[in-house]
Amino acid sequence: MNNGIFIIAHAPLASALRQCVAHVFPDRVNDVLALDVLPHMSAQDSLAAARTAVTAAFGHAPVLLLTDVMGATPCNVARQLLAGMPARLVAGVNLPMLLRAVTYQHESIDDLTARAISGGSQGVMQVTAST
Repeated sequence: MNNGIFIIAHAPLASALRQCVAHVFPDRVNDVLALDVLPHMSAQDSLAAARTAVTAAFGHAPVLLLTDVMGATPCNVARQLLAGMPARLVAGVNLPMLLRAVTYQHESIDDLTARAISGGSQGVMQVTAST
């Protein structure tokens, strides 16, 4: 069984990233969950929605939580999800990170976390004009 991947980010980023997974890996999109944190939602409401969604989608399987900004509401919600579940949290999600995570979703949760972080950092580079 694959690890779950749960993106929790400011709206509409989480859903947009999940749609990118559907474009690149259409057969794997069901293993990726997204929660868009809306501006008017309280942190408590976001946490309740996240707990319900992660339990329904993944049960007690390990989950890689990906969030956009360290210290912002989506990250704080994800941090609270960590308690009592086999999960890892990485802030600073980007598309290269997510695609790497989907590719290696079958590995241990610790290896998956390391792959996601390396994919995210290796995906950021300066590109020069072609000649």
